[in-house]
Amino acid sequence: MSDADLIKLYSQRILALAADMPCTDPLADPDAVLRKRAPLCGSTVEVAITLQDGRISGYSQTVHACALGQASAAIFGAQVIGCSRDQVARLRDQLAAMLKGGPVPDAPFGEYEVLTAAREYPNRHGSILLAPEATLAAFDSAIAA
Repeated sequence: MSDADLIKLYSQRILALAADMPCTDPLADPDAVLRKRAPLCGSTVEVAITLQDGRISGYSQTVHACALGQASAAIFGAQVIGCSRDQVARLRDQLAAMLKGGPVPDAPFGEYEVLTAAREYPNRHGSILLAPEATLAAFDSAIAA
């Protein structure tokens, strides 16, 4: 990877998102807590959620990831309150498709456009998908309980 590629990949917007992580305060009484790891790069995200009427009413995340994974978690965390499981699953699927050349995810997740440069780096895709994947697993855990 050249220096120009690195500069493009870790743009100022991505770094700004990574530095301004929302939803980091722990939840007092979460319905589910789940930790996921991206095996290729070792990034981890732990999410805690509370649900009300089938929607996320509380969300907390602890992110240990590269700047791309952090930026993705920041975008996700800023919009996830109020989402249903189907909306999170749709976002995850759209994000995975975007990373393979598809369109940017639907609103309110359009800010993922900033990560289109990561398409060329499949070893980072797992980190970018961690927050929605962990949240889906937490949703399933909360529903099962």
